[in-house]
Amino acid sequence: MANLKAIRNRIKSVQSTQKITKAMKMVAAAKVRRAQMKMMAARPFTQAVVGMLKRAVSEVAEIDLQGLQLLERRPIKTVAVIILSSDRGLCGGYNSVIFREAMIRIRQLQEEKKEVKLILVGLKAAAFFKSIKIEKLKQHTNLPAIPTVEVARLIAQEAADLYIEKKVDAVELIGSDFINLLRSQVINTKVLPIDLPPREDTKMPSAETLFEPSIVEVMRLELLPKYMENVIFQGLLEASASELAARMNAMTNASNNARDLISSLTLEYNKARQAGITQELLEIVGGAEALKG
Repeated sequence: MANLKAIRNRIKSVQSTQKITKAMKMVAAAKVRRAQMKMMAARPFTQAVVGMLKRAVSEVAEIDLQGLQLLERRPIKTVAVIILSSDRGLCGGYNSVIFREAMIRIRQLQEEKKEVKLILVGLKAAAFFKSIKIEKLKQHTNLPAIPTVEVARLIAQEAADLYIEKKVDAVELIGSDFINLLRSQVINTKVLPIDLPPREDTKMPSAETLFEPSIVEVMRLELLPKYMENVIFQGLLEASASELAARMNAMTNASNNARDLISSLTLEYNKARQAGITQELLEIVGGAEALKG
């Protein structure tokens, strides 16, 4: 009976866990759809901003570009790496894959004799890199499940200020690129210095494109800040959708495993119960035979 009671308690415990994983799966499924729609809607705008910046550069003489600090290029000695992670766990190997690729990139930069500094996004990144002796410039935690433009603007401004003040010579972003609900991949996006194509390969703006008060001022006040903001925002959206999809899949697998475990435990319980009943019957028959004798 003691064994039966233990199995019964185990079944109840697994059933309780299954209820939690199912609820978390439904919550993640509801959020990932919204995150996916927002991410897909932002992609064309981000691509348009990047394209407009590249076309605008082709209209400006190289001597005029020297006044735009975000377009300045210098020998790279210090690199700021923005690492995007989640605030919560229970999302499978989502964070561990990002951290593994981040450490590979950090080691590559260190082997190239470059100093690495970190901008961490998410509690998981803050916890992982806490014991690693690399300077942490900024940490952003407890962010909304679906990122906002305000958060992206804050991170972009911090990165731009570090570059303008020459505290870093390059900025990279390591996060995940959402492919579908079952798959995402880690990407390393070069944020600064901005990669611009050769002038002969750049499509010129049409004659109807007007810049007021001047193309240089538009780039300084609008295009360059929008570029930084949208690249960071797109990275946050991709990471959010990837995280929610990973959590949905992890909770689906956990629910399925709980179901299989309940079936296995129920079978074990029935076998033990049947063995107990058989044993009791044998004892009754044995007692009856003894009384006859």
